[in-house]
Amino acid sequence: MDFSGGIFGLINLFFAAVIGIYFWQMLKTQQGGKVAVDRESRKEMDKLRKLRSISLTEPLSEKTRPSSLKEIIGQPEGLQALRAALCGPNPQHVILYGPPGVGKTAAARVVLEEARRNPKSPFKQAAKFVEVDGATSRFDDRGIADPLIGSVHDPIYQGAGAMGIAGIPQPKPGAVTKAHGGILFIDEIGELHPIQINKLLKVLEDRKVFLESAYYNSEDPGIPQHIHDIFQNGLPADFRLVGATTRTPHDIPPAVRSRCIEVFFRGLTDGEVGIIASNAAKKAGFELEDEALTVIKRYATNGRDAVNILQIAGGSCMSVGSPVITRKDVEWVVSAGQYSPRSERRIPLKPQTGYVNGLAIHGPNMGSLIEIEVVAIPVQGSSGKLVTTGLVDEEELGGHGRVVKRKSMARGSVENVITILRKFLSLRPENYDIHVNFPGGLALDGPSAGIAIVTAIYSAITEQPIDNKLAMTGEVSILGEVRPVGGIVPKVEAAVHAGVERVIIPRENWQEAFVDRKDIIVMPIDRIEEAIRLAVIDQDLTAGLLGFPTTIAGSSSPIGRRQIGC
Repeated sequence: MDFSGGIFGLINLFFAAVIGIYFWQMLKTQQGGKVAVDRESRKEMDKLRKLRSISLTEPLSEKTRPSSLKEIIGQPEGLQALRAALCGPNPQHVILYGPPGVGKTAAARVVLEEARRNPKSPFKQAAKFVEVDGATSRFDDRGIADPLIGSVHDPIYQGAGAMGIAGIPQPKPGAVTKAHGGILFIDEIGELHPIQINKLLKVLEDRKVFLESAYYNSEDPGIPQHIHDIFQNGLPADFRLVGATTRTPHDIPPAVRSRCIEVFFRGLTDGEVGIIASNAAKKAGFELEDEALTVIKRYATNGRDAVNILQIAGGSCMSVGSPVITRKDVEWVVSAGQYSPRSERRIPLKPQTGYVNGLAIHGPNMGSLIEIEVVAIPVQGSSGKLVTTGLVDEEELGGHGRVVKRKSMARGSVENVITILRKFLSLRPENYDIHVNFPGGLALDGPSAGIAIVTAIYSAITEQPIDNKLAMTGEVSILGEVRPVGGIVPKVEAAVHAGVERVIIPRENWQEAFVDRKDIIVMPIDRIEEAIRLAVIDQDLTAGLLGFPTTIAGSSSPIGRRQIGC
């Protein structure tokens, strides 16, 4: 009898039984696991359905979100520029500058809607609007995740799934690919990490995303064809970038700016804030008293502030059963929220000696009226002193690893004025203690206050009052020439809003659009003498002192030969 064969047979039978039991247990475990997973999934789906069945009322901020261009208040120039950049047959990348709450995001959305309706536009009906936030769209240093550009999920990472078990790297598309064929809107683009900015610039150049992985082998037949295609040809990313920021242009990397059209949205006036608040009240079903609207206009600096104040005040009214928002309700919200009143500067009620309305820029496309006041006190037996007070910035220049601090150009302008007064206006400023002050709390810098400073000191020394309904801007050289400055259009708008009737600008800043303005007279000049002549009230005395006639000869503007005081 062959006992060895029987023993081997028993051993084989034993191992077969063990293996069978093992696989049976595995199958049972898998089936049990699948049952447990299905049971857990049903429980979670029930929770999701219950959560989705709960819905609060729509926030007022969502109800009032603009759905068309006409609902965006106070940005006609910005909207025109944005439409020109995006709605034509060759849309461009755009950077939107402006303070918060003035409609930058809403404008980008509605402009895409308009572009879709243009048969010549490359944006199709299915074009997407993908929105990300530059402050929160962070990438992983290890390359595991990059929600903006995209990343690769390598097999070594937990949760790689069946493909990971098979050693296959899995590309994960980012926002640039999800926006393919549409618009990628990056809010606060200035907050992006420098590495992300460099990657984004590469995507803008190539219009596709190339991903890399040490686990990818182009000759591996086990890798699916679509993954081969992605690694070899890249993910499509042909979109138009719209970046929004509350920063100023010099805070944005030059490489990004050079690839984009720059569009500026300005701050809202109190009247425009009032329109937004009134529209929001109608949509919310509130009745808003005129006095309550006046308080909102005084304290809300943008549309978002106006809607928030209105919503809280309205909620307080509804809690006591009143549909009317009163002044008292709004004042309570303003006090509880610690809102500060708007910094609205208006022209003085009457002409003053040594007081001039200047114009400045204090934000993206935001002009402001500034006060310049001077007192000149005669001195005997000694040379007078020159004192400058107020918020006048110290400038810091940097480049190529070198930082240089210098005296503010505004302070430099004050010192240049002394030379101009002696040489061209026949005055002796050294016989006076001269105090130049920039009140109002607005930091002043740049040379654009030059002609205003000259005029104010001239007025203080000669004791001639300056027209209170006139404002001026322009750099002045020590040769008495008036040179161009930046931001001339928002400065003119600020003058109009402050109640100015006439504004003096450098001739090189003249624009033909000023001809058609009915709300203000824009007067271009070449020399500082012209500014003095146009600004002072005592025309005959001024003309006699300066020795020239009382018309601006040779001007190409419609007010070029306007008589002073007309």
